[in-house]
Amino acid sequence: MSARWAVVVFPGSNCDQDFVRALRDVMRVDVRVVWHKDSVPDDVDCIAVPGGFSYGDYLRAGALAAMSPVMESVRRHAERGTLVIGVCNGFQVLCETGLLPGALMKNRALRFRCHDAYLRCELDGGPFAAGQLAKGDTIRLPIAHGYGNYYVPADQLESVRKQIAFTYCDALGEVSDRANPNGSVLNIAGVTNEAGNVLGMMPHPERAVEALLGGTDGLCIIRAMNRWAENTAVR
Repeated sequence: MSARWAVVVFPGSNCDQDFVRALRDVMRVDVRVVWHKDSVPDDVDCIAVPGGFSYGDYLRAGALAAMSPVMESVRRHAERGTLVIGVCNGFQVLCETGLLPGALMKNRALRFRCHDAYLRCELDGGPFAAGQLAKGDTIRLPIAHGYGNYYVPADQLESVRKQIAFTYCDALGEVSDRANPNGSVLNIAGVTNEAGNVLGMMPHPERAVEALLGGTDGLCIIRAMNRWAENTAVR
């Protein structure tokens, strides 16, 4: 059964079409664009909450989008096991809604960072890695953010360790402060929810799906989601 995708669009989203192109033109899967005032259809298997500057990042990055009508349907989907990925601003939105732990603060250097970054996979199987990535694998993805400094209070740190999906590293897979582009605690580049079906990450897999654009490492994550959804979808 072919997986069905939805890409959520807020006023100010600027990576939605990157996701649509990756899914429709590269992956060749069914994808629907869902405006922020609408609801994600019930028969969708995977949801992408894209990057950009939703609502101009006024108040706080992702805070206004978290209150947008569409997010109630995203929450319902997440609670019943639909796969959800939030990238960059989408990660911020998922944290603001409470679907993921923690918060994204200003980069440690107080500068916008726009370049490729290396990530080490910390997942041992599951919907965002199965069949495509193994624990310890290193991939390269672009980042473009000013608020990518992932933070959780000290009393939540131990529980969040179990939910780390990707950490910033160097080309050899070594995790170090030098490889951390934004100051994120524990070099965290992406985390999942406790159930393991919601992923938030600052780097952009949808921007690394064609060799012509610099690399295809992002396809590992998208393909893993698509394969998992095809094997588990019940409609």
